[in-house]
Amino acid sequence: MADSSDNNDNELYLVDGSGFIFRAYYAMAYSNRGGMTNPEGTPVSAVYGFTQMLLKLLRDYHAPYMAVIFDAARENFRNEIYADYKANRDETPEDLKPQFPLIRDATEAFDIPALELEGYEADDLIATYARLATEAGKKVVIVSSDKDLMQLVNDNVRMLDPMKDKWVDHDGVIEKFGVPPSRVVDVQALAGDSVDNVPGVPGIGIKTAAQLINEYGSLEELLNRAEEIKQPKRREKLIDHAEDARISQKLVKLDDDAPVPMALEEFKTHDPEKPALVSFLQKHDFKSILKRLGAPASAPSSSAQSDNSAAQDSAPAAAIDDPLKDYPAIKDNTYTLINDVATLQRWIDAAQKEGILSIDTETTALTPAKASLVGISLCITPGEAAYIPVGHQAPEADLLGGGDDMPAQLPKARVIEMLKPALEDEGILKIAHNAKYDWQILAREGIEMTPCDDTMMMSYVLDGAAHSHSMDNLASEMLGHTPIKYEEVAGKGKSQVTFDMVAIDKALDYAAEDADVTLRLHKVLKPRLAAEKMCRIYEDIDRPLIPVIARMELEGIKVDTQALFDMSTDFESKLRVLEKEIYDLAGREFNIASPKQVAELLFGEMGLQGGKKTKGGEWSTSASVLEKLADEGHDIVARILDYRQLAKLKSTYSDALQAQINPSTGRVHTSFAVAHTTTGRFSSSDPNLQNIPIRTEEGRKIREAFVPAEGHTLLSVDYSQVELRLAAALAGISALKQAFIDGVDIHTLTASQVFGVAIDDVTPELRRSAKAVNFGIIYGISGFGLSKQLNVSVGEANDFIKKYLARFPELGDYMDGAKQQAKDNGYVTTAHGRKCTIRGINDKNGAVRAFAERQAINAPLQGTAADIMRISMARIPAALFDEGLRAKMLLQVHDELIFEVPEGEIDATSACVKRVMEDAASLHGIDLGLPLIAEAGHGDNWAQAH
Repeated sequence: MADSSDNNDNELYLVDGSGFIFRAYYAMAYSNRGGMTNPEGTPVSAVYGFTQMLLKLLRDYHAPYMAVIFDAARENFRNEIYADYKANRDETPEDLKPQFPLIRDATEAFDIPALELEGYEADDLIATYARLATEAGKKVVIVSSDKDLMQLVNDNVRMLDPMKDKWVDHDGVIEKFGVPPSRVVDVQALAGDSVDNVPGVPGIGIKTAAQLINEYGSLEELLNRAEEIKQPKRREKLIDHAEDARISQKLVKLDDDAPVPMALEEFKTHDPEKPALVSFLQKHDFKSILKRLGAPASAPSSSAQSDNSAAQDSAPAAAIDDPLKDYPAIKDNTYTLINDVATLQRWIDAAQKEGILSIDTETTALTPAKASLVGISLCITPGEAAYIPVGHQAPEADLLGGGDDMPAQLPKARVIEMLKPALEDEGILKIAHNAKYDWQILAREGIEMTPCDDTMMMSYVLDGAAHSHSMDNLASEMLGHTPIKYEEVAGKGKSQVTFDMVAIDKALDYAAEDADVTLRLHKVLKPRLAAEKMCRIYEDIDRPLIPVIARMELEGIKVDTQALFDMSTDFESKLRVLEKEIYDLAGREFNIASPKQVAELLFGEMGLQGGKKTKGGEWSTSASVLEKLADEGHDIVARILDYRQLAKLKSTYSDALQAQINPSTGRVHTSFAVAHTTTGRFSSSDPNLQNIPIRTEEGRKIREAFVPAEGHTLLSVDYSQVELRLAAALAGISALKQAFIDGVDIHTLTASQVFGVAIDDVTPELRRSAKAVNFGIIYGISGFGLSKQLNVSVGEANDFIKKYLARFPELGDYMDGAKQQAKDNGYVTTAHGRKCTIRGINDKNGAVRAFAERQAINAPLQGTAADIMRISMARIPAALFDEGLRAKMLLQVHDELIFEVPEGEIDATSACVKRVMEDAASLHGIDLGLPLIAEAGHGDNWAQAH
């Protein structure tokens, strides 16, 4: 492979813009930036990835000449040669469509020419410019991973994939195709391409094609001498499909004589106009790129926003300085180290006098059940913060170069003893950021911190759609301050140490600053809650959850280690059987876990038809592709799918759960994210119990491994069809409300109403269709999406939806009202008043607007369901306590709560929990006009209980 060492000032970089749009989109989808939106709500993850790539080319590769080439449209001259060319291409993802014009804006912001040519593909324009450039004495770098462009490689043309820093030259093409660049077209013509619907010759893959071309010299020579081929089937296919091969050759060969819209010399790069580039980056909130450029993260003055939601989001920013105007800037602070009893007592006395105390804990781990307390930070007034070290082990440095003295710090037990009364004092408001974590750390030391405000939760209530509610992010946005990074005190990478090994003098400012920042954020956020009338959501629904969720996580749930071990053993045994069957069917061994090797076997050696290729030119072995092939009767594909499913279950659950058992408790302690989704739904991690398969036998086996402690039973209480009930209630659909009141099967009733048949004449097929429409329509399902679920035409699916809305016109009115509320306010509200921000509702781009409208329809339903679950969870512990019941709430999964109940208390606990859950919606005087039903079950494991 070549490297970049021979770059010169006469080198032209031709960027495959269309290819990189998709690569950036999918790369970002699998990163922590997937789903990015700009302040107007427009998806921008692909724009961000593309912008990074352009910056990399200019900065790291110093491209002296550059142009970005895009496809003009789907159809071009190749469709005249072969009408079905590219007919198999998947639909462009909805959230990618609005990003295409923004990517062109990005190119313009960098002042790089962006070209396209009607009737031609981007590859043709690249081929033409590559030829013209080399004829003019220039070297060419084609910036792409598309194998179709490898036919252009020669001594003066090479390829670069900047995402992988990978260069491809003459030898690289041979490594990929088995032939030199001049014969790539012949190999592609034989092998075909299912993604672009290039027919090729059935049964011939890349490897076989390369062998044939190397033996016969060219495609035409091979076809002329096809009678000489020894293998009967191969000979027959080459003869029968010779014309297909010739057509394929025309389709894959790039046209290097296309009209050129711009002269080569106009591609010379120069520093972009910084104001234009910075404005583009600020507009789309690309803060990390702005930081790299040394530019401010936002414009110096606010400007009018075209979208009401954007205007609302930015409105409070002007007021954030006011609550802190009388306090010193953070950078001017000198923090206090508390390492004697007298100083600690003065801080406790001050907290009691002021009635407020910001607190932050420093520990050895992010997992509370495994973390050890290292220190506690306190802040009573912005600018006045302190740090109490209790568990540092790093020796203190001295001026003579020694470092053997252990740090001076108070005994942990003494600090806990002194702080406990204040931290449990109802008259002192405690403030923390991500208070759940600090509550858990202190609870393990015997302190139940109360009452407590959480600035992370406050931020979430104000804008659940924000990218991040982290302290660092809020400090930057609301305080204009960048807190000290953990890496600055603990090191990076392999040299990073746990906080107990950080010297106290280094730990002081880092730790105390956290408490200072948290108090300042509280002074900004608390007034905003009142100003935006969101106090009831925070005070009545979200804040009470903090100790509830904290206890659930600390409690964890017991797992049967032997059952998990046996399950892993069983899965491993089944995998070995499947492995042998697959090898026998393949005729050789290969790595079944390798998508590349699976693709080479299926589409190369075996020549299976119906495959699809990624934009990068690799064969896809996604589940959808393989399921289609399995349905066609290919046994080996069916076995590979079985193998994948078992391997995933084994690695993700039966193996992983064993590793995630806390050795001290013998239980699994999942982490619930309560400030993560726009609508208020929870997610969980480490492990993600919400993703355990529900309807499969293997999923049931995994649930069987979750068991109660000895002398206890697991209780599951689950809301029944809660979002359908809420749709009927919030939309005022009288027929459906009455059905829920009467206990009628809602899907059978819907089928009867929509399809005009008597209840008794509703067939299982009609009920299935009605069920799909019932659940789909509240998520804004399209005719295309419904057609996939029901395996009917798009026209039939659209007809189902029209009939549904005609029969239940109230739902249409609800949808129109939700969309209008979003357009007017930039948000919709749940029944209890939570604001669900809807970004992009007034966007000029139709695709963005349609996506936002679907969100506007569903968010009040999903958000109200989430609020009801939160209300239930906050109320249940007190209800159990009042009735003298000892059950413990362990898990929340979708619409289900799991409890560990002492034997003999199951009936009373079940009745208590059901009563609370079924009454939860009535908070704030809400009357749904129909019942919510909670169904309970219990057993010796989770599977039995659910």
